[in-house]
Amino acid sequence: MSTSGCLAKNSLGVFESIIMGIAGTAPAFSVAVTSAAIVASVGVLSVGSILYCGLIMFGITLAFINLSRIQPNAGAAYAWVGHVFGPTRGFFAGWGLLIASIFFMVSATIPAASSTLLLIAPDYAENTKYIAVIAAGWLTMVSLIVGRGIKHSSFMQITLTLFESLILISLIVGGLISYWSTPAHPPSFVWISPLSFTPQVFATGALTAIFFFWGWDVTMNLSEESKEGGQNSDGAAGKGAFWSVLNMMLFFVLMMVVVLIALTDKEIAESGTNILFAISSKLFPTPWNYLAVFCTILSTVGTIETQILQFSRSMFAMARDGMLHPIYARIHEEYKTPWVATFVIWFLGVTLLFSSSFMPSVKAILTSSILAIGFQICFYMSLTGFACAWHYRERLNAGLGSAIVHVLWPGASGIFMVFVAIYSIPTFDSFTVMMGVGGLLLGFLPLVLNRKRALTRAG
Repeated sequence: MSTSGCLAKNSLGVFESIIMGIAGTAPAFSVAVTSAAIVASVGVLSVGSILYCGLIMFGITLAFINLSRIQPNAGAAYAWVGHVFGPTRGFFAGWGLLIASIFFMVSATIPAASSTLLLIAPDYAENTKYIAVIAAGWLTMVSLIVGRGIKHSSFMQITLTLFESLILISLIVGGLISYWSTPAHPPSFVWISPLSFTPQVFATGALTAIFFFWGWDVTMNLSEESKEGGQNSDGAAGKGAFWSVLNMMLFFVLMMVVVLIALTDKEIAESGTNILFAISSKLFPTPWNYLAVFCTILSTVGTIETQILQFSRSMFAMARDGMLHPIYARIHEEYKTPWVATFVIWFLGVTLLFSSSFMPSVKAILTSSILAIGFQICFYMSLTGFACAWHYRERLNAGLGSAIVHVLWPGASGIFMVFVAIYSIPTFDSFTVMMGVGGLLLGFLPLVLNRKRALTRAG
């Protein structure tokens, strides 16, 4: 093991980057974890919430792609916001991602554990203590795979994502064919009409819908390990981000339509994190309906992997630049992975999992963590949108297309993110505020400590 070094360069091509982006958003996992929550919040307007949040997120995608042309960097948002607005704002953009990733270890591993227990011990599928143990097991296994190198991670993602996609396409096609003519909720233009939304309803739905799309930016954190593009061409990371977000916008809208036409409000509420199993059970006979359970497990494992990658690369980049303790920049000599940063997220994830086991229910754990993560996503992604708009502000005079892609769309998406975050804080309970806002404020501690360390060394 070494204390310095480089990540494995030119390891990921465009196809692998697209797979990483799709796996990062975790289609089956996102639908399983978030559908019941968003339907409970805004009902049939869930479809519109996801559609408009997809458009907002695409503006942020453009921001990441544009900023990546400055220089490929494992820190992504941290590095590029810091380049444009200075190191302090860059630090907090990175810190927002780190905190969101840590909480995500809870909200991601719990559905995998719940689905696992549904297969092997259904009576314990809602027992928070059993779920914590199984979740810790999944987290440990995935962390070991990530630590072995980016190629191992990439091969695992391709296998999991292709299998997951086949099952989800079957559910979408089967649901549309079986329930379009006899829907539980009759499809209507009202579902996506802007006039159906009040500011409060939009903010409530958006904070949850943003969680659907989060994770694609792992492609940008892997930019140092991806193949670079030629002159005037985006590299594999940028192309991966672009196509993965477009695919996910289409998929999530269609999947939410299927959820609404196939299931009643009561069935959605009762399904919890097993909503895909509820749909599958209405479409396919036993044991084929259990493929949806495997699908949720595989998707969850995939997104745990991408989030560990995103956390470890961000922490590595911040430590490399002296914004965090240099120990987190250590690279494994053989595997070319930031092994200390990977160990950190495993340790914090396991600690939070066993702490959450004392909460009253799985639903309470997921609701609090999803809302807190949504707030932190809005924070660091809005900074990225603003950084892009400011950095490329001269493009306002370069034609309408260039102005929209480089300034107007990323800037508007940043404004929407801020609106959603601020409007949602009053709706949080004290525990969610502590996780969401308190987690960000905690960043002042390492910021001050590392500045003192730098001054001591300079003296």
